[in-house]
Amino acid sequence: MKMKPLSKVYTALVLLFLFAPILILLVFSFNQSKSLSVFSGFTLYWYRELFRDAETLKAVRNTLLLAVSSSLLATAMGTAAAVGIHRLRSKYLRAALDTVTNIPMINPDIITGISLMLMFVFVGRLFGAATSLNFATMLIAHITFSLPYVILQVLPKLQQMDKALPEAAMDLGCTPLRAFWKVEIPEILPGVLTGLIMAFTLSLDDFVISYFTAGNGFQTLPIRIYNMTKKTVTPKMYALATIIFFVILALLLISNLSDDDTDRKLKAAREKRKAKRAAAG
Repeated sequence: MKMKPLSKVYTALVLLFLFAPILILLVFSFNQSKSLSVFSGFTLYWYRELFRDAETLKAVRNTLLLAVSSSLLATAMGTAAAVGIHRLRSKYLRAALDTVTNIPMINPDIITGISLMLMFVFVGRLFGAATSLNFATMLIAHITFSLPYVILQVLPKLQQMDKALPEAAMDLGCTPLRAFWKVEIPEILPGVLTGLIMAFTLSLDDFVISYFTAGNGFQTLPIRIYNMTKKTVTPKMYALATIIFFVILALLLISNLSDDDTDRKLKAAREKRKAKRAAAG
């Protein structure tokens, strides 16, 4: 169905509203001056300055280390949790677990951050630790708020999966664990990959929870930028934001292409099965 002219205008305005700030940031990352109102000329000066800033590069490295570690662990734990929830027979227990899963997403970040900080300090004092907050506490915090997003991406894929597939694999001699890896994982892989990318981007972006759970010796990029705002934010931060934007855009494109490719393969497999059944019938 073709879109009406008014619908096209409305869609264009919404997209402009969403992406105009990013476009301005991208353009002024190549500006010769620090001005945000006058584009005085094209330059790569701020990109060169960015790669000379040791503190910022260290913060980027810390952020990537934390994002990769937390997203991988959250994906593994979230996938296992989704499989466990899907296999529950009691609908009341499943509803209770769904509610508990949604709490970290609905809960304000500042409440989650303060709660986790208090818990880490309490546990640290309980065991006599010299410092209660460090990389480990940030890692646990990031896994905590990423887990629900992974679960909610994997669960629909499990519900869409043909329940007879793992049973057929076990009938053909597979152990339950082998059937899970050979049959179920390929079926739910698009959801797992989407959950992984969401966990990675959420960790990369987080400031509030990181701020409350960070130790003195570990600084992420959002915290570094926040500390810079007390003085001034130079255009090299625009350059860094531009690079991060295109990295995330590439990840989303890969995820969408992977989903489309997997859906095509699943559709082809279903059609082959139907053809075989029709031929056998």
